[in-house]
Amino acid sequence: MTRRIGVFFLGGTISMAGHGGGAVVRLAGDELLAGVPQLAALDVTIEARQFRSLPSAALSFDDIVELVAAARELDADGVVVVQGTDTIEETAYLIDLLWDADAPIVVTGAMRNPTLAGPDGPANLLAAVVVAGGVSFRRLGALVVFNDQVHAARFVRKTHTTSTATFVSHNAGPLGHLVEDAAVALTAIGRRPTYRITTPVTARVPVLAVGLDDDGMLITGVAGRCDGLVVAGFGAGHVPPPMAEALGELAQRVPVVLASRAGAGAVLTRTYGFVGSESDLLARGLIGSGWLDQYKARVLLRVLLASGHDRAAIAAAFPAAC
Repeated sequence: MTRRIGVFFLGGTISMAGHGGGAVVRLAGDELLAGVPQLAALDVTIEARQFRSLPSAALSFDDIVELVAAARELDADGVVVVQGTDTIEETAYLIDLLWDADAPIVVTGAMRNPTLAGPDGPANLLAAVVVAGGVSFRRLGALVVFNDQVHAARFVRKTHTTSTATFVSHNAGPLGHLVEDAAVALTAIGRRPTYRITTPVTARVPVLAVGLDDDGMLITGVAGRCDGLVVAGFGAGHVPPPMAEALGELAQRVPVVLASRAGAGAVLTRTYGFVGSESDLLARGLIGSGWLDQYKARVLLRVLLASGHDRAAIAAAFPAAC
């Protein structure tokens, strides 16, 4: 049975061409599809939409909310989103939080633009359409397909500035692979709660990365100017002692989420007890991010605030998201 696939193009490296001042978005979706002749051999009908023409650093939450609404209205058997790689780990997770359909929604892009030797965009686009058009990855939420691997949006991270193998899921590994033009699922994950957003996402939620001998000066700078805060602490969720009191005071006013800057592993809850430890900070009112890194924790917190959740509901949502 021929499957209907919607492909939404947002811009990014995959569609960039170079000039004297550097690569910029120049190629449209139809041109990119024409550059992948292998698509003609698939039993799919592709509906292409040039949704945006931006580098991914210029995308907003509202762009993605609008994209998900458009993809939902399309009611296709699968959806592919093509964008720049800079923010894929965040946009894909945002899509995952908003996408409640069974159909796969697959995010992909490229590390090498079409003017470079060995551009990876065509292979990634082909692989994404194969995954979106298959049945093995239904009911898994948003996926990232890159370098012949299939990743869950809530686990994947960009780990290298230029490598085509940049996307890695440290906590879970890939869900599957592309083998001989077929998408092979190796494992599956359970769905997590999804949300509907009907208003612009305006909540201000900065990420505060903690460094050695940090005195927390920046905490006073954001207090009164943010709607929430994500703290990327050391190790399993620790900060220097001078920061603990200020974070606790801020947590009485806005949601403050405690994540780890380590990039893998969960924030602990009861292992350490010194001032500035995870136990101390949680007792002061901070909310543990669980397995979510600081960037995904920020995405979830902004979605929860935009959805009208109060502090108690926000505190309950983070364990449910992991």
